[in-house]
Amino acid sequence: MKIEAHWVLALGAIAAAALTAVLMVGRSTAPAREHSLRPGDASLVARGEQVYRAHCASCHGARLEGQPNWRERGADGRLPAPPHDASGHTWHHPDGMLFRLTKHGTAKVAKLKDYNSAMPIYDGVLSDEEIIAVLSWIKAQWPPEIRARHDQLNRPVRP
Repeated sequence: MKIEAHWVLALGAIAAAALTAVLMVGRSTAPAREHSLRPGDASLVARGEQVYRAHCASCHGARLEGQPNWRERGADGRLPAPPHDASGHTWHHPDGMLFRLTKHGTAKVAKLKDYNSAMPIYDGVLSDEEIIAVLSWIKAQWPPEIRARHDQLNRPVRP
């Protein structure tokens, strides 16, 4: 059955909106300190680079560039790996959300039972500290203005 391109785009937009809404609902009013990224910790960042090279670079790229056409679903219905550099959306999510997405996967975090993702779930593969290390390394690669904007996301929300 051939699906019209406009329907695929419309369904993709609806799925993206739903995911964004679910992810924003999960944002805490207080930062998850145990999952805070530490891009200024040189030893942690060095470990994170090793973990990234071993577990992430094959999909997200050696320079965090992601896969081509990362916003368009492939024939298998999955989105290609997004970039983790300043051109991507990684820095649009708070530390705790990035940690949970990496450890548990999008489907579980967003409570989307049938979400099809190529992103591996790293629970049981990487330790919590390794996940924090790799995410800290990624953040350490961002330009200062992007890091500052990401830091702003992690400030507690005032009621």
